[in-house]
Amino acid sequence: MPEENHSMKNEFILTGFTDQPELTSLFFVIFFVIYLVTIVGNLGLMILISKERCLHTPMYMFLGNLALVDSCCASAITPKMLENFLSKDTMISLYECMLQFYFLCTVETADCFLLAAMAYDRYVAICSPLQYHTMMSKKLCIQMIIGAFIAGNLHSMIHVGLLFRLAFCASNHIHHFYCDILPLYRLSCVDPYVNELVLFIFSGSIQVFTIGSVLISYLYILFTIFKMKSKEGRAKAFSTCASHFLSVSLFYGSLFFMYVRPNLLEEGDKDIPAGILFTIVVPLLNPFIYSLRNKEVISVLRKILKKK
Repeated sequence: MPEENHSMKNEFILTGFTDQPELTSLFFVIFFVIYLVTIVGNLGLMILISKERCLHTPMYMFLGNLALVDSCCASAITPKMLENFLSKDTMISLYECMLQFYFLCTVETADCFLLAAMAYDRYVAICSPLQYHTMMSKKLCIQMIIGAFIAGNLHSMIHVGLLFRLAFCASNHIHHFYCDILPLYRLSCVDPYVNELVLFIFSGSIQVFTIGSVLISYLYILFTIFKMKSKEGRAKAFSTCASHFLSVSLFYGSLFFMYVRPNLLEEGDKDIPAGILFTIVVPLLNPFIYSLRNKEVISVLRKILKKK
C-alpha cells in the first residue's frame, strides 16, 4: 500500500442525503416532525398498555416492548441526523460511530425476535385458544422478551468487536445518514472478508430463523382460519393478524435487502433507501398500524377520551 494512504482515520464525515444546502432546512423540518410523531406514538402506546389492566396480556406485553424498541431505534439515528442538517461539521468519531451501530444492531435484532414471538402468540391464540393461558404464561413471555434483548446485545457485540480488527486509512467520507457497518467495511484498508462473512452468517441466520417462525405460525393460522365456520370468527382472526403481518413485511423486507443481499460492499447506493425504511418509516408506522387496526386499543382510547 502506498505510503500516503497510511494515515489512520479516527473521524468520519457523514455525507447524509444531499450535498445541496438549500434542501437541508426542508429535510430538518420533515425528519424532526417524523421523529416527534414516532416518539409520541410509541411512548403513548407504551403508557396506554402499562396503565390499562385489560391490556396486560402477552400480545400487548410484546407490543409494548416493540414500541420501546422502535423508540430506541429512532433515537439512535435521528438526533445525530438532525444535528448534521443544521451544522457544517458533520464529523463523527470512530467510537461514536461504533456506539451508534451497537445500539441500532441491538434494537433491530431484538425487533426480529419480538416479531417472531408475536407471531407465535397469535398462532397459539387462534390455533389453540383453550390452551392459550397455559402455553403463553406470563413467565414465558418475560423470558422471551429478555431473550430478545440478550440476543440483540450479543449480536451487536460480535460485530463491534470485529470492527477493531479493521484499520481505516483511505477516505473518511461515509456515504450514509448514520454510521452503519457496511460503509465502514468499504472504508477499511484491511480486507473485511471475515467481518462480511460473519455478518452474512449471523444476520442471515437470525433473519431466516425469525422469518421462518413467522411464516410457519401464519401458515398454521391461515389453515385454522379457513376451517372456521363463523364469518365473524374469520374476520376477527384476519383483523388481529393483518396489522402484525404488514409490520413484519415492511421490517423484514428492508432488513433482508440491507444485510443479506449479494455484493454487499459494491452496492452502497442502495443502503440509504433501505436504511430510511427500517430505521425511520417502520418505527413511525408501527404504533398506528397496531393501534388503528386494533379494536381493544381503540376501545380503551375512547374510554379515556370520554372520561376527559
